[in-house]
Order: sequence, then C-alpha cells, then structure tokens
Amino acid sequence: MKPIQKIPLQQIDLSDETFSVSFMADLGRLRSSIEALGLIQPVLLRERRDGYQIVSGFRRISVFHELGNSAIESRVLGDGEADDFRLFSISLHENLTTRGFNTVEKAIALEKLVHRFRMDPALVVKTFLPLFSLEPNEKILNTYLSLALMEDEVKRYVLKEEVSRFNIRIFSAFNPEDRMALLSLISPLKLGEHHLREMLSLLEEISRRDRCAVREIIARPEMEAIVSQRELTPSQRTERVRRVFMDFRFPAMRQWEEKFEKKRKELNLPSSVSLHPPPFFEGTGLRVDFQFKTVEEYRSILSALVLLPEKKEFQEMIEDH
Repeated sequence: MKPIQKIPLQQIDLSDETFSVSFMADLGRLRSSIEALGLIQPVLLRERRDGYQIVSGFRRISVFHELGNSAIESRVLGDGEADDFRLFSISLHENLTTRGFNTVEKAIALEKLVHRFRMDPALVVKTFLPLFSLEPNEKILNTYLSLALMEDEVKRYVLKEEVSRFNIRIFSAFNPEDRMALLSLISPLKLGEHHLREMLSLLEEISRRDRCAVREIIARPEMEAIVSQRELTPSQRTERVRRVFMDFRFPAMRQWEEKFEKKRKELNLPSSVSLHPPPFFEGTGLRVDFQFKTVEEYRSILSALVLLPEKKEFQEMIEDH
C-alpha cells in the first residue's frame, strides 16, 4: 500500500459501487465533522488503469463533493494487491468500527457476499451474521437476502417503520407489483408492529384463499372508499382498513355480527347495559356488562334484565350461542 496521498476527486469513479452498501445514509453529522475538523480517516481506494475505485469511504467522498473540495486524502492499493472479496471484507470491517450498518445495509452486504462474491451461505451464517450482531441462523440470512432484492421504496419503509424480520418475511412472499400497491396503502396509516403483522397476514390469507393478487384486494371498492375519505385521521383509516380486511377474510363472522347487532338493538336495552357475544363468535355464552351510580339506576337495570328471557330476540340469541 502506498503512503497516504491526495487524490483528485475527478479521478475517482463514483459510479462503481462494487464495495458500497450505503442506503439512506445520514450525512449531516459527517458533514459537520468534516467542516469542523477535516477528514479524520483517509478513504481507501484501489488504483485502476483509468483512475481509482472506491473500496471504503463512499460517504466521505460524497461529502467532499458537496463541499466543493477538489481532492481527498487516500490510502491507495495497487490493482493486484488484494482480490475483490478481500477488499469487500476490509470495507465492511472498517465501516463497522466507525459507524455500523442499518437493517437494509446489512441486507445489501449479505446479498453481495452470497451472490456477487460467491461466498458459501453456511460460512456467511457462521462468520458474518455475528459480525452484524445477528444470530447465526440460515432463516435470518434468507430474510436479509430477500430484503436486499426488494424495491427501494419498500426498503425505505422498512427503515422508517423499523419493520421486524417476521414482517419482512411476509413482504418477501408478495411479488413486486403487490408490494408497491400495498405500500401505497399502508404508508399513510398509523401502523405499529402488531397491526402491520395482522394486515400483512390477512392479505396473504385472503390472496391465497381467493387465488387473487394482493393488489386486486387493495383495489376493491370497499378499500377505495376508505382511501377517498381524506377527512379520516391515520388512526381512523387504519381501523377501517383493518375492519374491511377482517370482513374479506371472515365473511361469515361479519354476517354473525350484523345479525347479533340487529337483535341487540331490538332488545332496547338501557344505554348503561351492553351485551357481548363470544370473541370472534367462537365458543358459547353471552356476556352482560352494566354500570350504575345510584340504587335507583341499579334497580332499573335489574328490572330490564329480568324481562330479557321473555323476549323473542333474546331467546334466539341464546339459541345461536
């Protein structure tokens, strides 16, 4: 390796991303550091016949370009000093000691190790997953490999929403067109980990049962009606979308709910009394809840409940459950 030297930026090939794993890099702090202190650590380049190839330092070189600098301090390797795999490994280790990798960058790195540099997946699991603070497990490797092949919009969503590995695996089961249609629906919603998992699972089950594409489910009139309601808050929209997906997945349950609600209204119970079916209409029995503040209210509620067995609607509810 040659001594540290200043290399003109115009001689560095910025289009060659052989060793790059950067995704949605936040350059703000790095820019502030370079403006205040200069370049603390030289970049690593490989000399080629027509210029220089970046091995490590993509973000630093990008900041130098933005700041209008003409050259950057570099350590330069000769063209034959190390093979591509060795250089990529050096780049990964250097970045891990200075900044670490986000979820998508780990996925890109693992994908390059397996597919570009032809490393045995079993060796990647054993050597590189622990290096990235991941459990050495083939299933985890496959999850990250699937993420690396997804669309950039999906990758950005995964980072922004901190999507779990479980949900990444469900995303990977959809084709690109379905993922993009799904993304247009869920991006504006207020989804936590649980709700995202529920919606993805429901869509996967509906798609498999009805033998239709996810994008066809999302394009159904019931969904378009919700999307067109701009006055809804993200939380309200989330709950309505969830409700529609549940209706698509469990149409019989929706019919039971409508039937139950109709009979409940016909009972004309006091507003302080509520009548509930078994969860998801599975199991037997009904549950009655009521609230009161005074003895008179309590007596009134009891009087209403005593009359329930004489009502046809209540008898039918008992028979149904």
